[in-house]
Parts: sequence; C-alpha cells; structure tokens
Amino acid sequence: MNKYLRYHAFTFCILFCSLSCFAQDRANSENNFLLNEQNQLIDNYFIQHPNTQFHSSFRPYLFVTLKDFHDSLPSSKSIFFTKIRRANLEKFNSPCLVLPLVDLQSGYDISRQKLFTEIGGGAMLRFNSGKNFTASITALGGQATYPAFTDTVVKTFGILPGMGIAYGNFDRYQWANFSGYLSYSTKNLFNFQIGKDKHFIGDGYRSLLLSDAANNYPYFRSTINIWNLQYSCWYSWMQDIYHANGVRSDFLNKFGTFHYLSWNINKNLNISLFENIIWQGTDSNRVRIFDVNYLNPVIFFRPIEYSLGSSDNAFVGINFSWKLFKTLKLYAQAAADEFYVKEIRARKGWWANKQGVQAGMKYINAFRIKNLTLQGEINVVRPYTYSHGSPQQSYSHFNQPLAHPFGANFKEAIGIISYRKGRWNFLLKGVVARIGRDSLSSTVSMGQNVMLSYINRPKLANGNPQDYGHFIGQGVRTEYMQAEAKIAYYLVPEINLRVEAGCIYTQLQNEINGKQKFPFVYFAIRSSMHNFYRDFF
Repeated sequence: MNKYLRYHAFTFCILFCSLSCFAQDRANSENNFLLNEQNQLIDNYFIQHPNTQFHSSFRPYLFVTLKDFHDSLPSSKSIFFTKIRRANLEKFNSPCLVLPLVDLQSGYDISRQKLFTEIGGGAMLRFNSGKNFTASITALGGQATYPAFTDTVVKTFGILPGMGIAYGNFDRYQWANFSGYLSYSTKNLFNFQIGKDKHFIGDGYRSLLLSDAANNYPYFRSTINIWNLQYSCWYSWMQDIYHANGVRSDFLNKFGTFHYLSWNINKNLNISLFENIIWQGTDSNRVRIFDVNYLNPVIFFRPIEYSLGSSDNAFVGINFSWKLFKTLKLYAQAAADEFYVKEIRARKGWWANKQGVQAGMKYINAFRIKNLTLQGEINVVRPYTYSHGSPQQSYSHFNQPLAHPFGANFKEAIGIISYRKGRWNFLLKGVVARIGRDSLSSTVSMGQNVMLSYINRPKLANGNPQDYGHFIGQGVRTEYMQAEAKIAYYLVPEINLRVEAGCIYTQLQNEINGKQKFPFVYFAIRSSMHNFYRDFF
C-alpha cells in the first residue's frame, strides 16, 4: 500500500463505521464546529457568564462542555449556530444529523476587470450511539478560480489553503477534502478520539501555537477534565510535500505529539501550557516510523529528545486569558522554538532566538450596544521560528505553517468589529503587517518560510552561516495591508445557510514588485462550517 493510501485509509474506516452505527440518543462526545463566527458567540457567552469548567482556548469544543450555552439559547429566530444540533435532536427527535454544505461565490477583481467563481459543496453526516459515542464524516469538493491575492498562494505552493492539493490548470482548480472522527466519552471525565481534522489553540483570531489554517491531518487524541483542569494529548501524522512538485510518491511523512494543559485558576483567569515535538519519518537516508518514545502522555519532550541523541523539533508555549467586568477579555500567547536567556539579553539578533508573542483584547457589548464586539490583536514572531535544520521536521503540514499562516519573521496588527442583529451579521476587519519575506528564487532562508532549512542562512565572508544580526523584517521587506467589509443574512439559521456580500482590499508593497493593489467584491450563498482564510499570502 503506497504512502498516500496509508495516510488516508482510516478516513474511509471512519465513513464505514459511521454508516454502520445505530444511533439511539444524544451524545456527550460531539465536536463543535471550528467556524469562527460560531465560536465567537460561544466565547462571548462565557465572558458574560464565566465558570471554572469551560476552557475557551482549546478547539474544537466538545458539546458537553457547552451545556450552559445550549441551555441559554432562545427559541426565537435569533441566529445561534448551535440551533443546528437542537433542531435535529429535538424538533425532529433524531440522533442522526445530515447537514448539506454549499459554498457558491461569484466575485469581481476591480483593477483587473476579471470575474472569479467558486462552486463547492458536500455534506456532513453525524451519528450518535447512546450518550457516549459519536461518529462523524464531512466530504467537500468543488471547482474555483481565485483573485490574485489568493491565487498567488495556490500557484506558489500547489495547494488550496487549508483544503489540500489544488488540481487543474489555466487558473481553474478542482479540490476535494475529507474530515471525520470517532469519539467516545466516559461520564464527562475522559474523551478519546481518532480522526482526520484540525485543532486550534488560543483565544485570539490568530494562534502562534496551533491554528486551523493548514490542511486536515490524522490524529488520535485523549482529553481529561478534572476539577478546574483540562488536559489534552494527541498524536498526529502529517506530510511534507514542499519538494514533491505534486508527485504523491515523493510526499514525506512526519509525526507529531502535542500536550496541552489548561488551568482555570478561577472563573475569570486561565493559564495554559503547550508543548509539541515534530519528527520526520522515512526519508532517503533512513526508515523511521512513529517513535514510541514520544507516546508518553505527560513527560516533557526535551529530556527524551536529548536521551535519544536526536535533533527532533521541540516547541513550547503558554496561553493566558483574563475576563473582566463581564465585557472584556485580555489574552496573550508566548511561543518558544529556542530560548537562550544570555543571547536574548545581548540583543545581537542571534539566529536561534526563535520566539513569538501575541497580545489581544476582546470587548463585547461594546459601549453598551448589545452584540457589538470589538477585537484588537498584535502578533510578533522572530525569524526562523518554527523552522528546522531538516525541512521535513519544520512546524508545517501540507505546505502550510501549523501556527500563524505568515510563517515567521513578521509583525502584525489586527482589528475586528462585528455586530449581530437578528439574522443579520456585519463584519469589518483590518490587517496590517511588516514581513521579511524569503525570495522564491533563492534557497537562502531569511527566516519567513518555515519550510526552508535554517542551516541555509546568509553566509559570512568566510563561508560560515551568519549567526548574528537577524531581526524582524530582514529579507524582502514587505508591507501588507488588507481591509474587509462583509454583511451576511441567515436564510435558514438551523443549517447555517446564509447569503453574504463583501469587499476585500489587499495591498502589498516591497522593493521587488513595488505597490500592488487587489480590490475585490463578491456575493456568496453558503452553509459551510469551515474557515477559509484569505488574509495572508
């Protein structure tokens, strides 16, 4: 069986198991959707009604942890996306959820006077057996053309962001994507899952620890809730396709183990610890499968790594949030790929000072206007963070970073204003960033593209790699700006069916291409439940 078939085999096992289940009752083991709009409603509720049992920074949430939120949902026509579950389980008295998914969009690039279309769709099937078992599968596919600011990513990396391989040519791409899971819970204490999907860690719009911007990956996860603690450990199987040029037989395996401990110190204050290790599988020099030394669900990785004499990629981080006045939430993250205090204090730009920080604030019911939410966020990541000497061990999957979609070597500020009124939803979002990009025509790494080896740093006169003088913005210094305005009306809230209209203005400026402007307007009909990020390049 080739690597591609092995990688996807258990996806079809999930489908088989799902279709063979005889569902009987609502389950405590269902995953909530990763859709940002839905999770914002959930987060806003728990800012107003904090408790010590809900852990906001690890997604997807289990439905059982959202009981208070479910019970608060009105029976009116207000738009709450979890009415999908209530409608299927209560109105139709059925434990089987079948959700059609459509994603139809037509857009126009004003400066290039060109029309773009996206035609996508699929379905999600979910079955519950008893209160403790859930099986779910989602199948999506479609055909699309994209405006330049998205098409550049597709052409450069050969993938549709977050969705997998982009097939086709002449700027028209076809794609298919599968996700799913089997989940079992034991009286709200333990949850075990095997599946192919994504995770997100953090309280912000971006994550410097783990985001859902990359493609789905196979995983096995266990989660335990005790007292005010939630601990998750999961093992994943990912792929490095950077040098494969779309040839599946050249895809390289990589594996990861993740630990995440969330502690609600009280109902308003949370602090969480994260650690991860990525190691490469079989390559041209050796055969290596999943390393049993990393199966330990509680021990720190770095001592194991040193004991093995390996150079695997270990990564740690911390997440913090603090709720105030039932309207305000402060949050922060710090990520460290390498950490040497002496070199940090020296401030000489040592190449291995590989860290990132995030700070943000969310203000709900702002200025006493119900359902008005303001959010501001700053992200700063130093060069070479998330990269590795062996590109196969970089913190990436399927040609995309696993954390921030920019990769590294950037400073970013984000502002979001959202307002909800009945079935209407309004969004304004702005992103500005300064990024030190890597040149696509060079193998020398300036620290932004995490798939490039940090060994290939700029050379000194003596031919040795440059160790000092590495600062954010080095490389092709690029100023990035994107502004988006969107309005949506929910036709059928129970299945998340909505019509959207919006405009996106993207601007890039650097010394190579000068100033580039990409104004784009669009109209869409959607019931999709996944995030598709357009605010990166």
